[in-house]
Amino acid sequence: MNNAVAAIVLAAGQSKRMGAFKPLLPFGNHTVIESCINYLVGGGVQTIVVVLGHQAEEIKARLRDLPILFALNSNPDSEMSESIACGVHALPLDTPATFIAPVDYPAIPPDVVVDLIGQYQAGPAKLLLPEYLGRGGHPVLIDLCFRAQLLTLDSRRGLRALFDSHREQVGRIPVNSPFVARDIDTWDDYRALYREVIGGEPPDLLTT
Repeated sequence: MNNAVAAIVLAAGQSKRMGAFKPLLPFGNHTVIESCINYLVGGGVQTIVVVLGHQAEEIKARLRDLPILFALNSNPDSEMSESIACGVHALPLDTPATFIAPVDYPAIPPDVVVDLIGQYQAGPAKLLLPEYLGRGGHPVLIDLCFRAQLLTLDSRRGLRALFDSHREQVGRIPVNSPFVARDIDTWDDYRALYREVIGGEPPDLLTT
């Protein structure tokens, strides 16, 4: 049996609130999506599925040298639940568990991934999320005994509905990084996170 935890990176959306395409924005010497993949790989994840939609070919070109799998959400305007289902379909059937990692959390340290995998392997929780000072964040780690539920998530409530329905299986794992709860939903979010993590200002010219 495969004992390796996988990851699904959600990168299909159009970043409408941002005003620029988030996955391909610079984040230090890498792009936002490369930073997400780097923290997952650094934490020990070997199988990574990137769910594409908007600007799919541009992302593929950027990631062409990385050993990752791709899944396509043909409706990038859809809810996150549809992208999650696309990613789950692309995972090997013997995958025991998977991270669900939204692309707009690029500053998460690999130690968070290591901690979550360790807690998952120690049991008994099957649904794990990191929390910083009591605030839940990403990425979440889900045992694929919930594969069927991940394929049929409520489009309005998404993963929250799954976690709420199985509270007895949830493990909230305290971590030392505030970045598990720091996404880049807007341009101001991106600039603030860039300053804090990378230093200086992000490039003003957006070619993405």
